[in-house]
This record gives sequence, C-alpha cells and structure tokens, in this order.
Amino acid sequence: MTMVFHSADEIVEAVGKDLGVTAWLEMEQGRVTEFAGATNDHQWIHVDPERAAEGPFGGCIAHGYLTLSLAGSYFLSQLVDVRMRMGINYGCDRVRFPAAVPVGARVRARGEITRAERFDGGVQATIRVTIEIEGNERPACVADTISRYYFD
Repeated sequence: MTMVFHSADEIVEAVGKDLGVTAWLEMEQGRVTEFAGATNDHQWIHVDPERAAEGPFGGCIAHGYLTLSLAGSYFLSQLVDVRMRMGINYGCDRVRFPAAVPVGARVRARGEITRAERFDGGVQATIRVTIEIEGNERPACVADTISRYYFD
C-alpha cells in the first residue's frame, strides 16, 4: 500500500514510520541485458548465461546499479505518493549490495523514512529502501535515498 503525503509537515511527522513493502518484480534476463547496453557494462556474469552458469553465482546476476536504480524510481514510487508541485532525486547517503540478485529471482522493496528536513518551499526526505530477494535472508540492496519535494 502506497503512503500518500500532501505536505512537508506530513513527511516530517512520518520520520521513523515503516512504509511497508512493494509488489514483487521478477529480475528478467532481458532487463539485465538492456541495462548492460545502456551502461556499457557487458561483464559476463550479467550477460553470458552459459559462462555465468560456471561462475561463482551459478548463473547470471543483475548489476548492483540496476538494483539501485529500481530503488530510486520504480520501487520508491510504490512506497510513497507525494502530492507536490515538483520533486527531484537528490542522491544517496549510503548504498550497500549485501547479496547478488540472480536472474529469474523476484525482488521487492521495503521502505522507511529515516530523516526529513524542511527547507524554504519544501522538504528533503531520506528514505531507506531495502530491496529484498524472495527466499533470501540477505537483502540485495540497502540505500538511503534522498528526495527533495517542493510544495505550493
């Protein structure tokens, strides 16, 4: 369930709140291959299923930065719906990739607002996005994403 915010005050009041989890998303080889093309990262552990089958992960894995990009856009939009004038991605404070995401695995995100600071015209929010891999105790990615939300 997406948490809806209408003001900077509502976001500040939500610091420490669990935002719940998103829907599952399958990490398909096509998505990984397209990301490799977009970033020119064609390392065999991502794009060569035959060679990767003999490698350390037993098959292809998603790029860590592909997983991170899903955290900051696709998954974040499922966790929060901010009714604002404008929003921007401001960056990340901390990013870790504790576990690889095998191609074919399903991932989802869990969120928590860890910090919110007002500025003239809006609020800067830090949302910890933890990307979980179905059936794996260790997360694929933990990122403290920073967004700036501007209100009228």
